[in-house]
Amino acid sequence: MNFIQDFLATGSGVLVGFTLGLIGGGGSILAVPLLVYVVGVTSPHVAIGTSAVAVAVSALANLVGHARAQRVKWRCALVFAAAGTAGAALGSTFGKQFDGERLLTLFGVLMIVIAGLMFWKGDQSGNPDVRLTRSTARHLMPLLIAYGVGVGALAGFFGIGGGFLVVPGLVAATGMPLIFAIGSSLVSVFAFGMTTATNYALSGLIDWVLVACFIGGGLVGGIGGQVLARKMSEKKRALSTIFAIIVAMVGAYVVWRGLSA
Repeated sequence: MNFIQDFLATGSGVLVGFTLGLIGGGGSILAVPLLVYVVGVTSPHVAIGTSAVAVAVSALANLVGHARAQRVKWRCALVFAAAGTAGAALGSTFGKQFDGERLLTLFGVLMIVIAGLMFWKGDQSGNPDVRLTRSTARHLMPLLIAYGVGVGALAGFFGIGGGFLVVPGLVAATGMPLIFAIGSSLVSVFAFGMTTATNYALSGLIDWVLVACFIGGGLVGGIGGQVLARKMSEKKRALSTIFAIIVAMVGAYVVWRGLSA
C-alpha cells in the first residue's frame, strides 16, 4: 500500500509541477484534492500541510525559470509576499482549528469561485514598465500590502500556494501584464506555502515521505510545463480556460463529496 501511495503521490506531484510551470499557478489548488481523493490521505489537515511543503518547493523551482527570463518584478513581488506571509500565518492558524471535512467543502467552493474569476478575465495587457520606486511607492505600497494580506490569509486558511489569487492581486495592485504577474506570483506562492507548512509542521500535520515523492514529481513536471509554456505562449488564454474548467469540475466534486459526508 505504501508503494502504491508513494507512486500516486509522485504522479500527483508531476501534475502539480506541470501546471505551475505551464501557467504559473493552479497546481496548488489541485494538490489537496489529489492527496485526499487520489493518494488516499485520510486527514484533510495532513493533506493541507503536506501539499503546502511540496507546492512551495515546486514554486521555487519554477521561479528560477521565470527569473532567468526576466519575468519577475522583484520589488513588487517581495512586498506582496512579505505582507501576505503575515496573512498566511494567521490564516493557517485559524484553518487548523476548523473541522477538516467542512474545510474541504469550503475549499471546493473556493475552487469554483476561482474558476469563475479565470473565465471573467478581461484585457490581459498592462504596463510592462511598472516599478516600485520612491515616486510610485505612495500609490503602489498600500495596494500591494492590502492585497497581499488578504490573499495570504486565504492561502494560509486553505493551505494552498494561492497562485490564482496572487496573480489577479498583483495585476489589480500594480497594473503589470499577466506574464509578469505569473512570474512574480511564484515568490508569494513559495512564501505562503512555507509559512503554512511551518505552522502545520509544528502540529505534526505533515507526511514527509509523501512530501519527498510529491516534490520529486513536481520538479519533473515543472520542467515539462515550462517547455510547453514557451511553445504555446500565444495560447495561454486557451490553456487558462481549459484549466478553469478542470478547477471548476474538481471543485464541484469536492463540494459534492463534502455535502454527501
